[in-house]
Amino acid sequence: MKKLFVLMMLVMLSKISLAQPPDGKALPGDTYGAGADASKATDIAALPAQLKKGKSIPVIIKAKVLDVCPNKGCWLKLQVNDSTTAFVKMKDYSFFLPSAIKGKTIALDGQAELKVTSVSELRHYAEDAKKSKEEIEAITQPTEEIRFIANGISVVK
Repeated sequence: MKKLFVLMMLVMLSKISLAQPPDGKALPGDTYGAGADASKATDIAALPAQLKKGKSIPVIIKAKVLDVCPNKGCWLKLQVNDSTTAFVKMKDYSFFLPSAIKGKTIALDGQAELKVTSVSELRHYAEDAKKSKEEIEAITQPTEEIRFIANGISVVK
Protein backbone atom coordinates (compact mmCIF):
# COMPACT_ATOMS: atom_id res chain seq x y z
CA MET A 1 0.00 0.00 0.00
CA LYS A 2 2.83 2.38 0.87
CA LYS A 3 4.57 1.66 -2.41
CA LEU A 4 1.41 2.43 -4.35
CA PHE A 5 0.98 5.72 -2.50
CA VAL A 6 4.60 6.73 -3.13
CA LEU A 7 4.28 5.80 -6.80
CA MET A 8 1.11 7.87 -7.18
CA MET A 9 2.78 10.85 -5.48
CA LEU A 10 5.75 10.61 -7.84
CA VAL A 11 3.46 10.51 -10.87
CA MET A 12 1.53 13.56 -9.63
CA LEU A 13 4.73 15.50 -8.92
CA SER A 14 6.11 14.72 -12.35
CA LYS A 15 2.92 15.98 -13.98
CA ILE A 16 3.09 19.21 -11.98
CA SER A 17 6.76 19.77 -12.82
CA LEU A 18 6.07 19.29 -16.53
CA ALA A 19 3.09 21.67 -16.55
CA GLN A 20 2.62 23.56 -19.79
CA PRO A 21 0.03 26.08 -20.94
CA PRO A 22 -2.91 24.42 -22.69
CA ASP A 23 -2.73 24.17 -26.45
CA GLY A 24 -4.90 26.52 -28.43
CA LYS A 25 -4.86 29.50 -30.72
CA ALA A 26 -7.04 31.74 -28.51
CA LEU A 27 -9.39 32.62 -31.36
CA PRO A 28 -12.29 35.07 -31.02
CA GLY A 29 -15.13 33.27 -29.27
CA ASP A 30 -12.87 30.88 -27.33
CA THR A 31 -13.72 30.76 -23.63
CA TYR A 32 -11.78 29.70 -20.57
CA GLY A 33 -13.23 28.97 -17.16
CA ALA A 34 -16.82 30.23 -16.97
CA GLY A 35 -16.26 32.58 -19.93
CA ALA A 36 -17.34 36.23 -19.96
CA ASP A 37 -20.15 38.06 -21.75
CA ALA A 38 -18.28 40.55 -23.94
CA SER A 39 -21.48 42.50 -24.62
CA LYS A 40 -21.57 43.48 -20.92
CA ALA A 41 -17.87 44.37 -20.69
CA THR A 42 -16.66 47.88 -19.97
CA ASP A 43 -13.26 49.16 -21.03
CA ILE A 44 -10.59 48.52 -18.41
CA ALA A 45 -9.43 52.16 -18.62
CA ALA A 46 -12.54 53.20 -16.64
CA LEU A 47 -11.73 50.82 -13.77
CA PRO A 48 -9.05 52.72 -11.76
CA ALA A 49 -11.54 55.47 -10.88
CA GLN A 50 -13.96 52.87 -9.47
CA LEU A 51 -11.46 51.07 -7.23
CA LYS A 52 -10.79 51.95 -3.62
CA LYS A 53 -7.93 50.38 -1.69
CA GLY A 54 -9.01 47.31 0.26
CA LYS A 55 -12.34 46.86 -1.55
CA SER A 56 -12.99 44.16 -4.09
CA ILE A 57 -15.65 44.76 -6.74
CA PRO A 58 -17.24 42.43 -9.31
CA VAL A 59 -16.46 43.45 -12.89
CA ILE A 60 -16.72 42.43 -16.50
CA ILE A 61 -14.01 44.28 -18.39
CA LYS A 62 -12.44 44.29 -21.84
CA ALA A 63 -8.64 44.61 -22.13
CA LYS A 64 -5.60 43.71 -24.20
CA VAL A 65 -3.33 40.93 -22.90
CA LEU A 66 0.29 42.09 -22.62
CA ASP A 67 1.81 38.95 -21.14
CA VAL A 68 0.89 35.43 -20.02
CA CYS A 69 2.72 33.01 -17.75
CA PRO A 70 4.87 30.92 -20.11
CA ASN A 71 5.06 28.04 -17.63
CA LYS A 72 1.40 27.06 -17.56
CA GLY A 73 -0.82 30.04 -18.41
CA CYS A 74 -1.77 30.69 -14.77
CA TRP A 75 -1.52 34.51 -14.84
CA LEU A 76 -1.92 37.44 -17.22
CA LYS A 77 -0.86 41.08 -17.45
CA LEU A 78 -3.40 43.42 -18.98
CA GLN A 79 -2.99 46.91 -20.41
CA VAL A 80 -5.06 49.47 -18.48
CA ASN A 81 -3.69 52.58 -20.19
CA ASP A 82 -0.33 53.79 -21.56
CA SER A 83 1.37 53.69 -18.15
CA THR A 84 -0.63 51.18 -16.10
CA THR A 85 -1.03 47.41 -16.20
CA ALA A 86 -3.18 44.99 -14.22
CA PHE A 87 -2.41 41.49 -12.99
CA VAL A 88 -4.81 38.54 -13.32
CA LYS A 89 -4.86 35.17 -11.59
CA MET A 90 -7.45 32.47 -12.27
CA LYS A 91 -9.90 31.68 -9.48
CA ASP A 92 -8.70 28.63 -7.53
CA TYR A 93 -6.34 27.85 -10.46
CA SER A 94 -9.38 26.18 -12.02
CA PHE A 95 -8.32 27.02 -15.59
CA PHE A 96 -5.25 28.05 -17.54
CA LEU A 97 -4.70 30.01 -20.74
CA PRO A 98 -2.70 29.24 -23.89
CA SER A 99 0.33 31.42 -24.56
CA ALA A 100 -1.32 32.38 -27.87
CA ILE A 101 -3.63 34.69 -25.90
CA LYS A 102 -0.80 37.25 -25.64
CA GLY A 103 -1.68 40.30 -27.74
CA LYS A 104 -5.39 39.41 -27.91
CA THR A 105 -8.28 41.45 -26.55
CA ILE A 106 -10.31 39.59 -23.93
CA ALA A 107 -13.42 40.01 -21.84
CA LEU A 108 -12.83 39.06 -18.20
CA ASP A 109 -15.49 38.30 -15.59
CA GLY A 110 -14.19 38.42 -12.03
CA GLN A 111 -13.26 40.47 -8.98
CA ALA A 112 -11.00 43.54 -9.11
CA GLU A 113 -9.10 45.24 -6.30
CA LEU A 114 -6.17 47.53 -5.60
CA LYS A 115 -3.48 45.52 -3.87
CA VAL A 116 0.08 46.04 -2.71
CA THR A 117 2.25 43.28 -4.16
CA SER A 118 5.37 42.34 -2.19
CA VAL A 119 8.88 42.31 -3.62
CA SER A 120 9.11 38.53 -3.23
CA GLU A 121 5.87 37.99 -5.15
CA LEU A 122 6.94 40.44 -7.89
CA ARG A 123 10.26 38.61 -8.21
CA HIS A 124 8.44 35.26 -8.40
CA TYR A 125 6.33 36.49 -11.32
CA ALA A 126 9.43 37.94 -13.01
CA GLU A 127 11.06 34.50 -12.74
CA ASP A 128 7.93 32.91 -14.23
CA ALA A 129 8.18 35.39 -17.12
CA LYS A 130 11.81 34.31 -17.65
CA LYS A 131 13.22 37.77 -16.92
CA SER A 132 16.99 38.12 -16.59
CA LYS A 133 18.73 37.92 -13.22
CA GLU A 134 19.46 41.67 -13.43
CA GLU A 135 15.81 42.50 -14.07
CA ILE A 136 14.72 40.36 -11.14
CA GLU A 137 17.29 41.89 -8.78
CA ALA A 138 16.19 45.37 -9.85
CA ILE A 139 12.81 44.73 -8.19
CA THR A 140 13.34 46.32 -4.78
CA GLN A 141 10.02 48.00 -3.95
CA PRO A 142 6.51 46.64 -3.48
CA THR A 143 3.96 48.08 -5.92
CA GLU A 144 0.31 48.96 -5.70
CA GLU A 145 -1.49 47.47 -8.65
CA ILE A 146 -4.89 46.47 -9.96
CA ARG A 147 -5.40 42.75 -9.38
CA PHE A 148 -8.10 40.47 -10.75
CA ILE A 149 -9.31 37.05 -9.78
CA ALA A 150 -10.90 35.76 -12.99
CA ASN A 151 -13.93 33.48 -12.99
CA GLY A 152 -13.91 33.32 -16.76
CA ILE A 153 -12.32 34.81 -19.85
CA SER A 154 -13.51 35.06 -23.46
CA VAL A 155 -11.38 36.07 -26.43
CA VAL A 156 -12.89 39.08 -28.20
CA LYS A 157 -10.28 39.72 -30.93
